[in-house]
Amino acid sequence: MVKGTVSITLSDFQSLMDSAIKAKETEDNFKRAAKELQVFLSYLAGKADLEKYVDSFNSQSTTSRIVFDGVKAKIELKND
Repeated sequence: MVKGTVSITLSDFQSLMDSAIKAKETEDNFKRAAKELQVFLSYLAGKADLEKYVDSFNSQSTTSRIVFDGVKAKIELKND
């Protein structure tokens, strides 16, 4: 790791801080949406056999996969 210092303007620093806040809000919204989708998939799994659809999704998706523990769904991100 390289150690050093950087000088930036206050407005650039404020923009950096605003970007960090926005990134955190986006991450929180993503997690909330994923939980809602997990609840919905769990509900659907209790009503119908989704295995072939989930298998198809999992084979085509490059970033996430759906796994079931009984009828409880979980969306996992794939780590490359």
